Amino acid sequence: MSKVIVGLDIGTTKIACFVGRMNEHGKIEILSMGKTESLGVMRGMVSNIDKTIQSIKGAIEEAEERIDGELKIKTVNVGIAGQHIKSIQHRGIHTRTNLENEISQLDIDKLVDDMYKMAMPPGEQIITVLPQEYIIDNEQGIKDPIGMSGVRLEANFHIITGNVGASMNIHKCVERAGLKVKNIILEPIASADAVLTEEEKEAGVVLVDIGGGTTDVAIFHEGIIRHTAVIPFGGNVITEDIKEGCTIMKRKAEMVKQQFGSAVASESQENVVVSIPGLKGRPAREITLRNLASIIQARMEEIIELVHFEIKNSGYEKKLIGGIVVTGGGSQLDHITQLFEYVTGMDTRIGYPTEHLANTNNETIKSPMYSTGIGLVLKGFEDMAKTSTSGPEAASSGDVKTHSEKTRGSFFDSIIQRGKTWFAEED
Repeated sequence: MSKVIVGLDIGTTKIACFVGRMNEHGKIEILSMGKTESLGVMRGMVSNIDKTIQSIKGAIEEAEERIDGELKIKTVNVGIAGQHIKSIQHRGIHTRTNLENEISQLDIDKLVDDMYKMAMPPGEQIITVLPQEYIIDNEQGIKDPIGMSGVRLEANFHIITGNVGASMNIHKCVERAGLKVKNIILEPIASADAVLTEEEKEAGVVLVDIGGGTTDVAIFHEGIIRHTAVIPFGGNVITEDIKEGCTIMKRKAEMVKQQFGSAVASESQENVVVSIPGLKGRPAREITLRNLASIIQARMEEIIELVHFEIKNSGYEKKLIGGIVVTGGGSQLDHITQLFEYVTGMDTRIGYPTEHLANTNNETIKSPMYSTGIGLVLKGFEDMAKTSTSGPEAASSGDVKTHSEKTRGSFFDSIIQRGKTWFAEED
């Protein structure tokens, strides 16, 4: 039986399912994918349970059909985003009593577990706890304390919080679609796994994932995630602007944006006109490429300014040698990198989700719009490797665990008790 990981990206415009396995060379291969239109999600949050379930089932069925029904998908890693996502920095302290023993994974787990016990405002819960660096007896800057000696073990944590209802709605949709949730992972972290190199994370880099309903931001420095944010604007607001500005149907506005859209008006030809068919019996609408680009540029500048604010707010603006990496469906606009560089003054490139894959010649998965889905698969294998090396009783300190995974019923409890990594199996 081959172990495979399934990533399920529940987005505002699409729901995509990716099935991946590790080949004999230790590289990740994407075996199959399925994609359907997202009918019940708005700005990264579930707004209609039944329609979301329908879309999830469609994506899963398509992924299974593409490999001739040889795989029955049972368990998935799911991404979470939305404007309810927040991040905070916190320091945890653990005083050790047995000084003869070295610092072990158990000591680190106690620190992480304490973070999940933090008091949160009503309606919010901790989604992810990410250790950044450790301090042993006031000695700072330690990345891996296991095996060292010391009395006072401290750690700086990057804690992701979110709305309880939003997380529960995702669980509900996935489970009603006949699946089990292995893990809920913050989408910008998943996208970062797919498109960033280790050198970029070490040098300092900003990941900007422009989706349909939200724009996700993740900032890395010295290999550690330092700041995350979710901006409640994405490609859909650009489509709405085109719809209103050109008085056309939303579907046609999206089509015009994808085929002729540019993020920089001065790069578009003023005398080239696009004719958009009108409703039945009505004349066609005409718009110049320059005017179309002007509508897009105005909204994109607003999104980029919000991204730039998050970069400044993180305190790492002057330390990001790697610049900005833009990914997601919104990154496919022409001249998007030029606009980012003009507004922020930082080097920018497009991030493709093939950075860590074996089958990079597959044209289907090369699109930046699939960065989150592929990243969920990569994150699943990363967590599987960490769990196997740390043993069944202790998960790695780098594991991404949700609060619901620690407290939810028998499914998650059975993972801990039996020490198993759940995965889909080939029949």
